[in-house]
Parts: sequence; structure tokens; C-alpha cells
Amino acid sequence: MQLTGLGAIWTLTDIIHMGEEDEELKVPAALSKLDTSGILFFLGILMSIGVLDKSGLLKDLAIFLNDNLPSQDIIATVIGIASALIDNVPLVAATMGMYDLTDYGTDDKLWQLIALCAGTGGSILVIGSASGVALMGLEKVDFLWYAKKVSIGAAIGYFAGIATYLAENAVLHGSLLGGGGVTP
Repeated sequence: MQLTGLGAIWTLTDIIHMGEEDEELKVPAALSKLDTSGILFFLGILMSIGVLDKSGLLKDLAIFLNDNLPSQDIIATVIGIASALIDNVPLVAATMGMYDLTDYGTDDKLWQLIALCAGTGGSILVIGSASGVALMGLEKVDFLWYAKKVSIGAAIGYFAGIATYLAENAVLHGSLLGGGGVTP
């Protein structure tokens, strides 16, 4: 389906720019500017996660985490900390293989907390996010400088964000103050 859409866009673009001498506006010129190695890297990671999912190892990891950690809030927090070492895209893709959408709906508290944790946990270490890696390359920031100057503040912000989310969620769902919260 996606390739059909891509083919339709390509055809439409060629029709729009038919007869023009400027090749920069045509699809082949745009494709030549793609970071093919980056795309293949993420494709390889996502395919590897697919293999882990099909083999059942991701479900086994979910069972292990559920058996050894006292709550899903802590599981999501640990996943976010892992995001400091592992890019959040494959990490969330793996998490989607661990926790089934039939058990945890798309707007479940678990998914909201995983999105918060995986999205912000990558900032704890400079290597945990694509923007951090770009910062290293563009601004010549090294790992140790970032760890000394930024990591502690990022970790404090990470845990403060989790605490804020959990407090808001508790108030909204009435589990604070004896059930006197607002229910959605």
C-alpha cells in the first residue's frame, strides 16, 4: 500500500514537472539526497526486532519484567533509562512486541508512560538520541563533557517528568484524595 502511494506521488510529481529542465524538482534528484545508510540501518534494526518478536523473545522479556518489577510504572521507567543507550525508535518497536494492544489499548497509561520515558530518556546520555549524536558531530561535543554538564540535569528532568505524569494521572483518575479527582 505504501509503495503504491509512493508510486502515485512519483507519477504526479513527474506530471507536474514535465518539460521542465530543472532536474532538482524531480523524484530521482530527491532520492539521490536520501541518507540510504541511515534508512538501511533502521530497516535492519526493525527487521531484527521483528525476528525477536516472532521468536517469542520479546514476550519472554515482558513476562520477566512483569515478574521481577513491582509495577508497570517502573517497567516504563526502566525502558526509558534503556533509551539512554538504545535509540527510542527500535526500543518502542520492541516494546510494541512485548505488550499486546489487545491487553493494553492505544491510549492506555502504559503506552503514554512509555512514550514519555522513551522519548525523554534518550537525553540522559548524548548517545541515546539521534539529536544527541547530531550534536556530537556538528558541535564537536564529546561524551564526557555531556555526561558532566548535561546528564545529571537531564536525569532530574526525566524523573520529574515521570513524577508529574503519575501525579496528574492519579488526580485525573481519582486515586488521590480519596477518589475526589475528576474522571474523564
